[in-house]
Amino acid sequence: MHIQSPTNTSYYPLLQRGWGRVFFFFFCILLLQSCRQDIVIWPSEEEWVGEVLPHDSIRGFYLLNEGGYSNNNSSLDYYDYTTAKYTHNIYSALNPSSVMGLGDVGNSLKIYGSRLWAVLNGSNKIEVMQAQTARRIGQVDIANPRHICFHEGYAYISSFAGPVLDDYTQLGMVVKVDTLTLEKVDTCLVGFQPEGLDVVADKIYVANSGGYMYPNYDNTLSVISIATFQEEHRITVAPNLQRVLADRYGNLWVSSLGNYYDQPSALFHISNLEATPSVNTILTPQGNTLAVGNMTLCGDSLYVVSNDFSYTMGQTSRNFAIVNTLTVAVLSTNFITDGTESSILVPYGIAVHPTTGDILISDARDYYNPGTLFCFSPLGILRWKVHTGVNPAHIVFWEGER
Repeated sequence: MHIQSPTNTSYYPLLQRGWGRVFFFFFCILLLQSCRQDIVIWPSEEEWVGEVLPHDSIRGFYLLNEGGYSNNNSSLDYYDYTTAKYTHNIYSALNPSSVMGLGDVGNSLKIYGSRLWAVLNGSNKIEVMQAQTARRIGQVDIANPRHICFHEGYAYISSFAGPVLDDYTQLGMVVKVDTLTLEKVDTCLVGFQPEGLDVVADKIYVANSGGYMYPNYDNTLSVISIATFQEEHRITVAPNLQRVLADRYGNLWVSSLGNYYDQPSALFHISNLEATPSVNTILTPQGNTLAVGNMTLCGDSLYVVSNDFSYTMGQTSRNFAIVNTLTVAVLSTNFITDGTESSILVPYGIAVHPTTGDILISDARDYYNPGTLFCFSPLGILRWKVHTGVNPAHIVFWEGER
């Protein structure tokens, strides 16, 4: 960015004085700093990308940028399908009284009813907004929250902040919150450092990572009765569990990050939940485990992206995969068909438009500077891309007017 010379010559006498030069020097410094690529994008910035879509129930989507740990630079973007306009950092623009912004480390984003819920791990809170406008309603204070799911009027939030045991390990918990009053109504202890969670029938299934316990990660899935809000038992799966998604057949899809050495990242299909659960590792057509960083469901397809690093191999492997949830078969390990996958440095988040089938993939790039969001057609051809905030990760689609 360059600084243009003033067109109003009345500034020149001022700059000829000593204090005027000092003022101008600091003014230039501020302008130059505002042009750095690693600071939060100004709230008013808008871009037009893609094409205006015909009328559809899906009007747009929100993207939660995680930001960097302890940097307090999480941000919320919005894309409007009716105008093809992408707006950066809308939370700060719409909620100017929130002087600290959205918060620190945006770890999860969901819409339930008419409300938008953002989990801010580093800020120890859940920010609750109007889904239609992204204007702030209130917050729920929870220590070290991670992920959120909903069931019959309640939000269930995983939290690392359970009791510390005699051996200095720390259990996690799930917090139950009334979605209308935003009041915490109950807690349930689970395994160590719980992450993703989802509901099947009358049970909540919680992935215990044991992320604080390297190299002895937790490897269990906690099963909570919704009626009693007590942990009933645990299902042994694999080390360092992360994501849990329930498909429409009443089965679970669970991801593990492994231990980064002899146990690689993997995807698991868990069925027969009401009796003796059957845990099956998903293998690629080549017989390898399918690495998973993030995943999303759309119909009978599970879309997977990964940027899996192995200290044993000393290299990173990436996946852009599709798994059929009915046949439990890997259909593709690279659904990007036009060769543009090489431009995605760190595949981080993924979402699929419920109607068009367009695939959204976020790229964290170097985890420090603004990332990139890519939109692919259902056939894996790049439609458009746009820059985002830092560490773009979580996308939810919005049905309704704005």
